[in-house]
Amino acid sequence: MDWLYTVSGFAVGLIVGVTGVGGGSLMTPLLVLFFGVSPATAVGTDLLYASLTKSLGGWVHSRNGSVDWKVVGLLSLGSFPAALAAIALLKYLALDEKTLRGLVTSVLSVALLATATALLLKEQIKKLARRKDGTVYELHHRYLPAATIVTGVVVGALVTISSIGAGVLGTVALLFLYPRMASVKVVGTDIVHAVPLTAVAGMGHMALGTVDFVLLGSLLLGSLPGIYIGSHLSAKVPEKVLRPVLALMLLVIGLKMVFYK
Repeated sequence: MDWLYTVSGFAVGLIVGVTGVGGGSLMTPLLVLFFGVSPATAVGTDLLYASLTKSLGGWVHSRNGSVDWKVVGLLSLGSFPAALAAIALLKYLALDEKTLRGLVTSVLSVALLATATALLLKEQIKKLARRKDGTVYELHHRYLPAATIVTGVVVGALVTISSIGAGVLGTVALLFLYPRMASVKVVGTDIVHAVPLTAVAGMGHMALGTVDFVLLGSLLLGSLPGIYIGSHLSAKVPEKVLRPVLALMLLVIGLKMVFYK
């Protein structure tokens, strides 16, 4: 089965390279629904997988200056404690396999449906932030840091339990909170924040014993070349076609996860 994991890693890596999204939201349900991997193990393994695969993208954005480090810091103030709290809660509750499976799949299905919706409504959300005269609605600067930290808390908890949320949902939240921020900076900031967050959450899952390192290695073997090839194809594939297709795919997977037992 190892070669199938590698092929799957390549396919998901290709999609991530072309669209910039879809890592956790495709890989985790794929492992659960297609390969029959335990949901908790799929989440734990995918978190470390995401951290490693996004590191290169984060480094590139950092070198290009397309990262708002203040926003990364504010998000981290919320997301890191939330991730650690979620891991500590899972450890404390010591849920049996059936209950843990139910919890993870429930959060996973909600995260998938939310991600699909965010992808479909991304342009509408951008328009909501603009007035008729072209100026933008902005949260008062006094409340912006607190709102960013709260966003980090939500993303941190969601990512730790489902491995989903640091990509599309994080990007949409930043677009809403910082409508004046350039799109490339929104993406770069989100990716740089996601790298240590998924690493922290992944190491937490490693401590819980819900990481499969053989599976992780097989996925990386395929995904790294997939992302490299996909990133070179991204300019040739129109985003207007890709986004609704990916959103529909996530919507179908999310609905399937709702009824997963």
